[in-house]
Amino acid sequence: MSQPHQVTRATHRVVASPAGRTHLVEQGDGPLVLLVHGFPESWYSWRHQLPVLAAAGYRAVAMDVRGYGRSSRPEDVAAYGMLDLVEDTVAVVRALEEETAVIVGHDWGSAIAAHSALIRPDVFRAVGLLSVPYAPPGGPRPREIFAGMGGDEEIYVSYFQQPGRAEDEIEPDVRGWLAGFYAAFSAETMPEPGAPDPHFVSRGGTLSDRFPAGRLPRWLGEEELDFYAGEFERTGLGGALNRYRNMDRDWEDLADFRGKPLTQPSLFLGGALDASTTWMAEAIRAYPTTLPGLISSHILDDCGHWIQQERHEEVNTLLTAWLASLPA
Repeated sequence: MSQPHQVTRATHRVVASPAGRTHLVEQGDGPLVLLVHGFPESWYSWRHQLPVLAAAGYRAVAMDVRGYGRSSRPEDVAAYGMLDLVEDTVAVVRALEEETAVIVGHDWGSAIAAHSALIRPDVFRAVGLLSVPYAPPGGPRPREIFAGMGGDEEIYVSYFQQPGRAEDEIEPDVRGWLAGFYAAFSAETMPEPGAPDPHFVSRGGTLSDRFPAGRLPRWLGEEELDFYAGEFERTGLGGALNRYRNMDRDWEDLADFRGKPLTQPSLFLGGALDASTTWMAEAIRAYPTTLPGLISSHILDDCGHWIQQERHEEVNTLLTAWLASLPA
């Protein structure tokens, strides 16, 4: 029987990247697994995975995406395009003096991971996608798609795309807003079926109008909420929201990759109660064509959007089993 790996404490470091600097948290030794968070999160959203991956014999590294935490926050909105974010992930691998890595992402991090693997298959040998399925670049322009959703209401993506608008809602009470946002998309605290959908904003309203009040999901204690709130109270939300403000630019920048499958060995994990999974069910059904290297795919029952925090034990089991199945 193989012996468990000795796990050293997680260490923080900052490396040079096209963003300026990228903050990392690293634990363990072995093949590199790069973990990429989504909105509105941080390296900290991988806190349950870092020690488990390290114990399984991997060099687990969770990064703060540009605009977040202790990574650089360029002021130019255009500095948050997908091609820029892919350059950051490649720069991290190089700064860690590695040739290749497995990349795993959640939410926007899933899109960053997928496009990193699509654009730089020489660097990223396998890709894990959490919550947001892979859909090849292409199709209608994003702004047109989102403008047609919601009828008299406005989908959150369009709301976020207008510079300053969401910041004006969030930043007077970052902690309260984050608590409501996390609760709205967690399985145990999301609104009941038939209640107003927190993915949409009524005309003249705010997103938080539909957040559940006074309830935190079990995965989010006061300590965890304090950490997230402290990060965004220090940095503001502008850098994080700028990801949404580059979707049309991405559509143009990625024209050469339209319709292309992601061929590396892959993993998909989604929550059964997550709109990212249900709204994109067609993308999941297309995986035999778009994700032909898919090894492991699981939809977790009674799970919302924050999958690696809501159901960290199951995610860790599935993630480490998939990693063990990869070619050396």
